[in-house]
Amino acid sequence: MIDRIIRFFTSIPQRIREWFSRRPDHFIERLRQQCTLGTEATMALIDYMEKPSKKNAQRVRQLEKDADELLRILVDELNRTFVTPIDREDLYKLSRAVDDILDDTWFTINEMDILEVEPNLHLREMAARLVTGAEEIKLAVERLSDHPGVASTHATRAKAVRNDMEQLYARALADLFRKPKDLDNVIMMLKLREIYRHLFHAGGRIGDSADIIDDIIVKFY
Repeated sequence: MIDRIIRFFTSIPQRIREWFSRRPDHFIERLRQQCTLGTEATMALIDYMEKPSKKNAQRVRQLEKDADELLRILVDELNRTFVTPIDREDLYKLSRAVDDILDDTWFTINEMDILEVEPNLHLREMAARLVTGAEEIKLAVERLSDHPGVASTHATRAKAVRNDMEQLYARALADLFRKPKDLDNVIMMLKLREIYRHLFHAGGRIGDSADIIDDIIVKFY
């Protein structure tokens, strides 16, 4: 009888560790779903750059709506969960940052469609880097629970994408201001500047997501 009691109490720490090790999976899965939508949206952006159409634009709009719904579900689940092994604020911040990537991707396509802006080399280059960044964030989240060191590597690569986007944005703006200053070109400059800005912000959200992932790794892994 005494042996049973001793085994019971000595097993408590292990049981607690097992309980906590299982709990993040539920929220990580939500984040994985969001990241998958993010990579799909950035790939759809590439498709739009290759073939601008209402259909391709609507595809991104639907993905953005789906991601918003996942964010709402995650928030609801956080509010109904008493203990989260990963800080609830960090989970929310990461989900919010990933959602913002989709928002800015949608803003890019929406304004290109409304303003009737044709894709150019700068837009294609920035869109391609955005795809890379979204994929790195997705891989980082997928590796977070079991391989945090690998997740950190992917987060570092995502931060490099943010830096690349800053350079591409600056280059695109510089090219804009080298154009002739007649009225038509000035109007096009204003349109392109707004679209470049959305892609630049999307790159920043990728960097924000990577920073949050690194914070989580330092705190909990």
